[in-house]
Amino acid sequence: MNFNQWRDYGRGLFFEFFKRPEQALKAYRDALQHNPGFLQAARCLGYLHAQRHEYQDAEDYYLLVLRIHAQEVDTWFNLGYIRDHAGRHAQAIDAFQEAIKHNPKHDRAWYGLGLAHAALGQHEKAADALQHAAELQPMNGHAWYALGMAYHHHHQPEKVKEVALHLSRFDPALTRRLVQESERADLSHLIRDLR
Repeated sequence: MNFNQWRDYGRGLFFEFFKRPEQALKAYRDALQHNPGFLQAARCLGYLHAQRHEYQDAEDYYLLVLRIHAQEVDTWFNLGYIRDHAGRHAQAIDAFQEAIKHNPKHDRAWYGLGLAHAALGQHEKAADALQHAAELQPMNGHAWYALGMAYHHHHQPEKVKEVALHLSRFDPALTRRLVQESERADLSHLIRDLR
C-alpha cells in the first residue's frame, strides 16, 4: 500500500470538506503523482474542476479514470454532463450512451441524453430518451416537463397532453410551465392559477 497517496487523498478530502478547493486540488494532484492509477483522486479532481466550470480539466481527469476502468457508469455520466454544459452536445451524447450501455437503468444518463438531443434539435430522439428517464423516475417533474417539450417540438400534441395530465398530478408549477411554453391554452384547466 502506498501510504503517501492515501495521506494526500485524505488531505484532499479534508480541504474539500472545509471548502478550500485550491488546497484540495493540490492534495489530490499530489496523491495522483504518487500513483497515476489512483482513481479516487482522479474522480475528485474531475469533480472539483467541473464545479469550477473548468470543463477541459474535468474531462481530462474523467478520461484518465475511463482509460483504467472503462465500464465506470458514473464517470461516463459525469463526462457527458460536463460536455453538455460546455456546449459539446454531440460528444455528450456519446458519453451518455456509454453510461446507458453499461447500465440501462441509469435514469440520469437517459435524462442527459434527452437534453443533449434536444439541444441539437433532435426532438424525436430526445423524446425517446426522456421517455426512458420518465419511466425510470415517474415522479421526476423535470424529466416529464422536458419530455412534454420534446413532444411539442416534434409536433405531437396528443403526447403533450398525456404528459401534462401526468405532470399535473404531482407538479403544478412545471405543469403550468409546460402548458404555457407549449402554447396549449386548451390544457389550462389542469392548473388552477394559470393567469
